[in-house]
Amino acid sequence: MLKIGEFSKLSRVSVRMLRHYDEIGLLKPAEIDRLTDYRYYREDQLPTAGRIAALKDMGFSLADIVRMLEAYDDRERLESFFSDRRAELEAQAQDTARKLTLLDAALRRLRKEEDMRYDVIIRTIPERYAATVQMTIPRYEDEGMVWGTLMEETCRMNLVEADPCLCAVTFLDREYKEEDVEVMAWKTVKGSYPDTAHVKFRTLPEVTVASCTYKGSYTLITEVYAAVVAWIEANGYEPSGAMFNIYHVSPHETQNPDEFVTEICYPVKRRG
Repeated sequence: MLKIGEFSKLSRVSVRMLRHYDEIGLLKPAEIDRLTDYRYYREDQLPTAGRIAALKDMGFSLADIVRMLEAYDDRERLESFFSDRRAELEAQAQDTARKLTLLDAALRRLRKEEDMRYDVIIRTIPERYAATVQMTIPRYEDEGMVWGTLMEETCRMNLVEADPCLCAVTFLDREYKEEDVEVMAWKTVKGSYPDTAHVKFRTLPEVTVASCTYKGSYTLITEVYAAVVAWIEANGYEPSGAMFNIYHVSPHETQNPDEFVTEICYPVKRRG
């Protein structure tokens, strides 16, 4: 039998933590002297201490580890714990990657002393014939789902692109939504084509917009939105329809976010 201090050295777990493990039922001493209150551990409890340390390193909570040790001979339950933890870590990694992208973009702008102003113009986009897909997507980041539907249902039609060919997404909700986002993707084409289950061919009306074109990652887009909205307010206009983004250079053409070219378009009219 090992005294708690000896077990602490061998297991590389502090005495304070061993006492906490005892309190929560994670790793109880093999024996406690009723007269001295000394705790004693068996040598064969060292592997359990090692398992606890390994699971903590994976990010499991002590409450989870208690349940995992209780089910240590049940491979299916353990696999479920590991799979769930993996999914959590993958989600955290994606969130961290997104935040790093934002930081990198901010650092690049700071180091290059880039002009943070965006030039806004009023322009009229003429009437245009387009393949359109309107659907609800889980989040704004899932915009690729709409394009996937459009491409899948028209891949055998040999669509002839308009000149210029505009690819855009119109955001139909009146406010920002965290989920269930209503959008319409559209691509201008020439010719006549039959509608499919989700793709509708229609003529979109002429529209006057406050337009701002910028080059760079989509992480900048909120700044551009703010610049356009401020310009509209300052120059005597008001919104008159759902805003849309025209993707002149998108992930379809390049995987380098710094090369993306996006045109932000807010339909407007002169204020009263």
